Amino acid sequence: MKKILLAVAAASLISLFAWADDALLKTGHPDEYTVKKGDTLWDISGTFLNSPWMWPEIWHVNPQIENPHLIFPGDLIKLIYLDGQPRLTLERTMKLVPGAAGATKLSPSIRVQHMDEAISAIPLDRIDAFLSRSRIVEPGVLEAAPYMLAGQQQRLIVGADDRGYARGLFDANYTNYGVYRKGQLFKDPITKEVLGVYAQGIGTVAIGKMTGDIATLDVLRTYEEVRPGDNLLPSEDRSVDSIFFPSAPDVDVEAQIIAVEGGVSQIGKFNVVMINKGEREGLQIGNVMAIFKAGEIVTDRVRGGKVALPDEHAGLLMVFRTFEKMSFALVLESDRPLAVRDKVRNP
Repeated sequence: MKKILLAVAAASLISLFAWADDALLKTGHPDEYTVKKGDTLWDISGTFLNSPWMWPEIWHVNPQIENPHLIFPGDLIKLIYLDGQPRLTLERTMKLVPGAAGATKLSPSIRVQHMDEAISAIPLDRIDAFLSRSRIVEPGVLEAAPYMLAGQQQRLIVGADDRGYARGLFDANYTNYGVYRKGQLFKDPITKEVLGVYAQGIGTVAIGKMTGDIATLDVLRTYEEVRPGDNLLPSEDRSVDSIFFPSAPDVDVEAQIIAVEGGVSQIGKFNVVMINKGEREGLQIGNVMAIFKAGEIVTDRVRGGKVALPDEHAGLLMVFRTFEKMSFALVLESDRPLAVRDKVRNP
């Protein structure tokens, strides 16, 4: 009897593993995939997995490959099974080379790869402005910062390669400053706590001569015209790592979309949004979260009164930059039009 029970238990466990594999792997998934230029890690994850953010759970590092966490065009992603569990692993290009006696043999190819050729987690062109320009600052930071006075010959609008003048207290440790324009003050929609001020990146300048509190500066680049009153902050050394794995947050997070790039009200795929949770709540770069539309309020025509319907899943987003109290994220999937105040939680 005991043997029968053990056999039943073993069969049930095998069935459970098989069910878990079926739930993890997408129906009709390939056994291997050759990475192409323009691919993103999100695209490749979606080729194999029902839930692309589960990539870290199934990724198997190949110790024989240099930089195994970096994936380049031409690399081969293979689905293998280790101890009965599905794993995705990486094989780098091999080639035939002449042997000592004129024969040929397989050996690793000598392929020089620059780090910036590795595929990114998400489409970087969609978030470039936020990766390189804008930031969230505490209230009062911009008001206390140096500000633009004018360009040469009293011009009010300054562009790239122009010379200009600014006034304020400059840090002698920095020669390059970012030019910022004060944007929206963000408050938590529920607690009303001030989360920060949006500082829109306008350009970059290099400080030259100082005369008292007046700086003569050269405008290195601009994304919009620099105007009097725009503020200067020391340039950030923040090369955002684009090679991160999509993953679910380590803790449960309940958030809301509080703003969208461009200030529009309707949100769709590849829009950049701001959410009201950040580093203090445990969010990290690469975290994937589900977006929900609040359930509609309907009238119960049988019992009477109003009833709130359940929230409905409407999309996915990935966090790509975090601040203390809020984060920037990219909408990766959208089943329907999204909007500010939509809910965001663990997938």
